[in-house]
Amino acid sequence: MTSPTERDLPWSAGSWLNPPAGSRQDGADLVVTTREGSDFWRTTSYGFVHDDGHALLVPFPSGTAVEVSFVADLPELYDQAGVMVRVDAGTWIKAGIEHSDGEPQLGAVVTHGTSDWSLAPVPEWAGREVTVRASRAGDAVTVRARCDGGPWRMVRLAHLDPDADAQAGPLCCSPLHAGLEVRFTRLATGPADAALH
Repeated sequence: MTSPTERDLPWSAGSWLNPPAGSRQDGADLVVTTREGSDFWRTTSYGFVHDDGHALLVPFPSGTAVEVSFVADLPELYDQAGVMVRVDAGTWIKAGIEHSDGEPQLGAVVTHGTSDWSLAPVPEWAGREVTVRASRAGDAVTVRARCDGGPWRMVRLAHLDPDADAQAGPLCCSPLHAGLEVRFTRLATGPADAALH
């Protein structure tokens, strides 16, 4: 799925939605430390709204893709890292790795007013480099992920208004504690995937 015309972006290309407790460059990597209570969720099942997770966002027009790579130990329930696609507080997609049911899970939350959530266990991905790719074409965002440069795995196909003004980029949250550290190793953009399969 990776296009030869993709280009890496400097971390300075993004703007923070909800700045984290700390962020620093370590060589080419961006190391981010979360704030306690950081998360994104709207209403479903839990009854609360959180819009205070950390996301470093760049423009995400239709016809493009964004890739985010990271390494993270996610020791506590709901610790998460990945990619955020955002239109506004009520319209967004987050996808990546989240700690749930005692192990790392590959999943996505799609929000159009209220949130949904899907997960699949990936215990073998723990502590390794994960890349999450969001590709936008027409009325859809296709999310894929892979570990250590392995084969791409389909995560989600989600609706997004083709006229929506969206942004996308690295995401991390730790709803139940402060101090989760995530090492983001790459932010890249390029053309959208040519096909779903």
